[in-house]
Amino acid sequence: MTARILVVDDVAANARLLEARLGQEYYDVRTAPCGADALAAARAWQPDLVLLDVMMPDMDGYEVCRRIKGGTATRHIPVVMVTALQEAGERIAGLEAGADDFLTKPVDFETLLARVKSLVRLKRLLDEWRSRSAPMRGVEEEFVPPSVAGARALVVDDDAAAALAVQDVLARDGIIAGRAGSEAEASSLAAGLPLDLVVLSLSMTVDDPLRLASRLRAGDATQDIPLLLIAAAEQKDRILRGFDLGANDWVMRPIDPNELRARARNQIRRRVYQERLRNDLGHALELALIDPLTGLYNQRYLMRDLAARLAPGRDATVALVMIDVDHFKTVNDRWGHPVGDRALRLVAEALRGRVRLADSVARYGGEEFAVVMPGASLAEAQTAAERLRAAVETMGFMPDGVTPYPLTISLGVATHPAGGSAEQLIAAADGALYEAKRGGRNRVETAAEVGAD
Repeated sequence: MTARILVVDDVAANARLLEARLGQEYYDVRTAPCGADALAAARAWQPDLVLLDVMMPDMDGYEVCRRIKGGTATRHIPVVMVTALQEAGERIAGLEAGADDFLTKPVDFETLLARVKSLVRLKRLLDEWRSRSAPMRGVEEEFVPPSVAGARALVVDDDAAAALAVQDVLARDGIIAGRAGSEAEASSLAAGLPLDLVVLSLSMTVDDPLRLASRLRAGDATQDIPLLLIAAAEQKDRILRGFDLGANDWVMRPIDPNELRARARNQIRRRVYQERLRNDLGHALELALIDPLTGLYNQRYLMRDLAARLAPGRDATVALVMIDVDHFKTVNDRWGHPVGDRALRLVAEALRGRVRLADSVARYGGEEFAVVMPGASLAEAQTAAERLRAAVETMGFMPDGVTPYPLTISLGVATHPAGGSAEQLIAAADGALYEAKRGGRNRVETAAEVGAD
């Protein structure tokens, strides 16, 4: 995973060392020797991550972090603060300034790489969500990190007292945390509950926590749940193995409550961004395939559906009913387009309520509709079309809310065996529809089976 990383350190040797090591991992690295240069680079270059030294002469790292997180153009950039100080108060100050993570000097490079990968993944999710949702919002909204209050977590540890301590820390941010004391219990709960985070102790003695990590990543219901490991200092190899299996982050014992809270918040927000992406994508797909006025499928979906059902190797004949609302221009001209839209929605509801579950109803365009009936014979489709015609004729449309208006439809029916083309089937049904119009409207006409001798 490549990314742009901004290293901020007033000690040139430190900056050059990080630049060289990260460059060997194919990251694109720039350095800044002071806070002012760091802020300018963050705005102009838009890095994926800032590694920020705390102790600098012109502007300390806390102030630089506050300004990055306070700027509209930079607040979404993750900041990792690098400090030689290990007091809890320093971490609290970093949290209050908006830091996403902490590293203590001397920096362990394997730990740094794991942290970088985790935060860059989070940043990419946020970037993707922002880019996809911006066109739907119309304007760029101010980014406010989502609250984690009410999120659900599962703490997995066979040490009840240690698990309770973690639950109490998470509760400070309003995270609702349950506990599992074994691999079996954790697997069952994770698969059955809507979890936003799993906190897994690598110090479990009865079950192998890494096997649980593997199972969580392999399960369809659990593969996207963020996984935060808790480990002792001597378990570094198991931590890195956990990352290979799909863990997202870790915290070391003895646990600093503020660090645990920061890491839990980051992972839960990552989960939120994933869900937003998934929902936005689903909405975009819906917009691409659904007619917004009637809620029926649109022409794009109809063509894909027909092509799939007519594909070579399918053994069923496909029937198509093309439908046109009679004298619809009169409705628009006399009562206006809002009333015309209401008429189209009523017709759509009448059609949707009187087809089989296997059938697809689409708005073909304007006042035209189509019904795809897989497996229906010409006679069966004709009977169904007559049922649709009668339903619209009797539905009781009143444009002014008082006086009924005789809204009717004309229908053309055609069938086509598998291996044919959607265009041929549509042309045949359209031809039958034209005959229904020419024959006096409010009627059903059929065409010979396309491709029949």
